[in-house]
Amino acid sequence: MKYVGAIALLTLIVVLISSCTSGTTTGGVKANMEHMDTAYESGLPDNPNAGIDYSQTPLKEIWLAGGCFWGIEAYMARIYGVADVTVGYANGNTENPTYEEVIGGSGHAETVHVTYDPERVNLETLLTYFFRVVDPTSVNKQGNDRGSQYRSGIYYQDETDLSIIEEVIAEEQKNHDKAIVTEVEPLEAYDLAETYHQDYLEKNPNGYCHVDFKHLDEEVIVIDENKYKKPSDDVLKETLTDIQYRVTQLDDTERAFSNEYWDNKEAGIYVDVATGEPLFTSLDKYDSGCGWPSFTKPIVDEVVHYEEDTTYNMVRTEVRSRAGDSHLGHVFDDGPEDQGGKRYCINSASIKFIPKDDMEAEGYGYLLSLFK
Repeated sequence: MKYVGAIALLTLIVVLISSCTSGTTTGGVKANMEHMDTAYESGLPDNPNAGIDYSQTPLKEIWLAGGCFWGIEAYMARIYGVADVTVGYANGNTENPTYEEVIGGSGHAETVHVTYDPERVNLETLLTYFFRVVDPTSVNKQGNDRGSQYRSGIYYQDETDLSIIEEVIAEEQKNHDKAIVTEVEPLEAYDLAETYHQDYLEKNPNGYCHVDFKHLDEEVIVIDENKYKKPSDDVLKETLTDIQYRVTQLDDTERAFSNEYWDNKEAGIYVDVATGEPLFTSLDKYDSGCGWPSFTKPIVDEVVHYEEDTTYNMVRTEVRSRAGDSHLGHVFDDGPEDQGGKRYCINSASIKFIPKDDMEAEGYGYLLSLFK
């Protein structure tokens, strides 16, 4: 992957002025520069975390191996909610390895240490992005790079992360015919790589990289159900208005055209009034003429579920929230055809509107990318 000279001074000069390359190892020296044309020629995308102060935020961490760590570092750093990324060597057979020892067979994996704000991005989202640029079925190979140090891996310290990792891998396996070989292990050791490796693509934005940054434009939205717990019935009776309680808990319906949000046109999101779980966005809201808030789709499919409703001698499809099991309204097949043909007819009393400008302060900053 990188040019390693026999002389220390020459090595440093070459590394600082050259781009990351892949090549065949001969006598322990990599000198093949033929893959320079695979550089990310347009430079790096903007970093959405620039200017955010994470110093007072309780952060979580995960360690990811996915081939040349230069590209993985720059890529993960551009996911909203990631506070910092470093590159280093994980889970090898020696202590305090140098780069030369790693490519010589020390057993380490080129790895990035990702620290992130769980209020802005969760582990499931990070891993979903990770698998977009890593081939998890490839053994000791990513992009043009070969060797055990380029194996894919996910290393953790928090035991509660393991179940999430396993769930994401099980879902990712559905996208592959071959078995996933990404190793999942507790982190045994992580040593920072040499200074010249840190933020390499920031300093050399046109350097070789096997990562396609265009995947950052493919939105990944994961809404964690566990963040939105349903209060007890006694608490709901105290915190909800009479109409909110009757609609969400007793399956009532409010009057058309005399409810809070039917004609609201402000940008923002709509959340379950009982739990705060995000459900809909103003981007998918439209005037259907029915007198209730109407949407073409939920933010993600998982936040709602459906029940058959046979009340009033009709057969309708009821829409309920996931975390709170709140009655929301009904869905019909008479929506805009060019937007999927659905009309989610939702009671204003079952939802709370969060203006776009308030989303960060209210804990919904991780959804602001919807409004790009």
